Amino acid sequence: MLLTTIFYHVDNFCKRVEKSLLTEKPKKRVGRPQTMRLSEILTIYIFFHHSKIKTFKDYYQIYIKGIHRNAFINIVSYNRFVELIQENMSYLGLFAVSLNANPTGVAFIDSTPIAVCHNKRIHGHKILKGIAQRGKCSMGWFFGFKLHFVINNRGEITGFTVTPGNVDDRDPKVISIVTKDLFGKLFGDRGYISKKLFEDLFERSIQLITKLRQNMKNKLMSIMDKLLLRRRGIVESSGNILKNLLNLEHTRHRSIRGFFCNIFSCIAAYAFYPTKPKLSCIFEKLTCES
Repeated sequence: MLLTTIFYHVDNFCKRVEKSLLTEKPKKRVGRPQTMRLSEILTIYIFFHHSKIKTFKDYYQIYIKGIHRNAFINIVSYNRFVELIQENMSYLGLFAVSLNANPTGVAFIDSTPIAVCHNKRIHGHKILKGIAQRGKCSMGWFFGFKLHFVINNRGEITGFTVTPGNVDDRDPKVISIVTKDLFGKLFGDRGYISKKLFEDLFERSIQLITKLRQNMKNKLMSIMDKLLLRRRGIVESSGNILKNLLNLEHTRHRSIRGFFCNIFSCIAAYAFYPTKPKLSCIFEKLTCES
């Protein structure tokens, strides 16, 4: 069962965190004591993205306090759970990062916009005012953030970061974060064409491969690289799963912490998604041989 699988990995993560905190002096907790275990809180929020329910309140009332009531010991009210998940946002982010997969030598990079409101409501938006910015993508203008991420040939996320919507995909800080442990070949769209970016990545043993613009001279490319470049669509399929199936993007945020909790939990839920887009076995065999 998927819920049990998620809880197993979350509980192991929480045990490692508790061991690391034993060497530090415990901080005095302000406010109400936490009755639910940290592993239960994170599991409930991550599993929400697999429930196919659009609103978290309905999911919590129907799934958690109804169908799966016996699976959790000290269940709390909906309002109290929202407070708990926002208090433990840092642990949720650490868990999402801990699920990053290992590089395989073939990777695909892309960014997807995360709109926080409709364009007509930009001037009236207050929750993320001053943080969210206007940006432009292939689908037009939007107001919000960008999720920059890299996946390997198995469709697993190897690195990600979130920036305001006006940050360029080729920003050096963004590239350094999402390609931290990469090696081999990195495939991207025309938005990543940059001579400086290519040279910087090449010094780190990463070969950036993109399609050419119409005003660019043709360059020699191996048949294998051409075939893999045609398969760059799997990274866009991953973005489609995040946004349309796992509820990455919506306009119902009520706080900054709630926004980032949704981002981190969605990325963590993607790691447990059973049918990730990936290259066929033929491509993997040819890649290993080359």
